[in-house]
Amino acid sequence: MVAYTRDEIISVSDLARNLSTSLASLLNYSKDKLAISKNNKLEAVIIPIEEYERMKEAYEYVENMEIARIVEERSSTPRAEYLTLEGLAKKRGINLDEL
Repeated sequence: MVAYTRDEIISVSDLARNLSTSLASLLNYSKDKLAISKNNKLEAVIIPIEEYERMKEAYEYVENMEIARIVEERSSTPRAEYLTLEGLAKKRGINLDEL
């Protein structure tokens, strides 16, 4: 769970009143993030675009690594374990000619 310092939490009404100042605090790196609260509940986080792009690239990298792992795992499965359509139909008692 991410922790927020007191100065990183801002109410939605304060953000609306001080949008330029709040964005400037992110752009000049005096704050890493801004957590937006509404009715005393954290609802959203604003981060600099560079940080978002880094996070998005990291997420996509991890996702691609997972896909590569699945492909590798499946490619190491012996071919004998694969079923053809005909083999599956036969196993299920389905006559493909009747379809």
